[in-house]
Amino acid sequence: MDFNVKKLASDAGVFFTRAVQFTEEKLGQAEKTELDPHLENLITRADGTKNWTEKILRQTEVLLQPNPSARIEEFIYDKLDKKLPSRTTNAELLGQYMLEAANEFGPGTPYGSTLITVGEYQKQLGGAEREFLHTSAVNFLSPLRNFLEGDWRTISKERRLLENRRLDLDICKARLKKAKQAEAKAAAAPDFQETRPRNYVLSASASALLSEEVDKAEHELRVAQTEFDRQAEVTRLLLEGISSTHLNHLRCLQDFAEAQATYYAQCHHYMQDLQRELNSVFLTVVSSAAVCPNPVSSTFLSGPTSPGATVSSSSGQRPSTLTMEQTQLPVTGTRKAKVLYDYDAHDSSELSLLADELITVHTVPGMDPDWLIGERGNEKGKVPVTYLELLS
Repeated sequence: MDFNVKKLASDAGVFFTRAVQFTEEKLGQAEKTELDPHLENLITRADGTKNWTEKILRQTEVLLQPNPSARIEEFIYDKLDKKLPSRTTNAELLGQYMLEAANEFGPGTPYGSTLITVGEYQKQLGGAEREFLHTSAVNFLSPLRNFLEGDWRTISKERRLLENRRLDLDICKARLKKAKQAEAKAAAAPDFQETRPRNYVLSASASALLSEEVDKAEHELRVAQTEFDRQAEVTRLLLEGISSTHLNHLRCLQDFAEAQATYYAQCHHYMQDLQRELNSVFLTVVSSAAVCPNPVSSTFLSGPTSPGATVSSSSGQRPSTLTMEQTQLPVTGTRKAKVLYDYDAHDSSELSLLADELITVHTVPGMDPDWLIGERGNEKGKVPVTYLELLS
């Protein structure tokens, strides 16, 4: 118990002495030992690495998980060293809702079947996102956290120890300076008259005490200087390891960029497939609607009872109908078009297409605005507009 009390009192005294030295340095009342320029540069570089790593880590977490509540949950599970429960991505949840809606509306209906198609692709997008989040967390976020929570804590601890050794060194320097000043003052103006034997003995004893104090201060200074140099070397070696940290983070950045490229490539591939399927579904629905008779047109055609009336109605309505259709046509005259996707003709009136080929297209009066007449050499037939990119 006595040992602990003595140690506590000694630590408190050291802390107070360091605090006094630090305060006097800030006020300009005490000298401060400066670190060598190389070590100062290493410290500045390490501080910049730590600050930017924290910013990059936080912003990457926001990018991968925009929901603050979810980030807090992940942080708590990480601190408790527990595995985070699997969380459904937004795309997967959207796909599930679409599949449930399709079951209610009827999978056999055009809308229901389309919901199923889009929902399945949304779930695939969600799966790709989940894989991207996992890969990024393992290959990018974890190394950054390991640096901040491991290497940087060690560096910070050694830097604090170096600062304490520097304060101790400056305290010893100040103590030696005061001891030498007292010794010089006593030598220049002794406090006792040396003509009397007793006073001479006292003066010699005081000089011996002052000399002993100087010797003790010099010894403490040598010890403090040795400890400071040793700690400075340890800190320098740790700070030079920042270069290895940069190389490690460089590899992590490459892995993160590769994961992003893979994820976006998968999404692009899925969306291209979805677009092709939706175009096919749309063309099928349009074709089915074209085959079915229009009730309004049938009533209009069966309404007139005399040939004269029929001719008169046709002649009166036809020009306006043609004008409206012509204003909806996507192209007038003959133009070149680039084929975006492969297309198989459904009958002899259509023209099959191959992706990336160039064909000549034009329209005819009264034609469906979603279709054009395509020509490739001696072949000719209808082609869907959605499969083409019109060139100027």
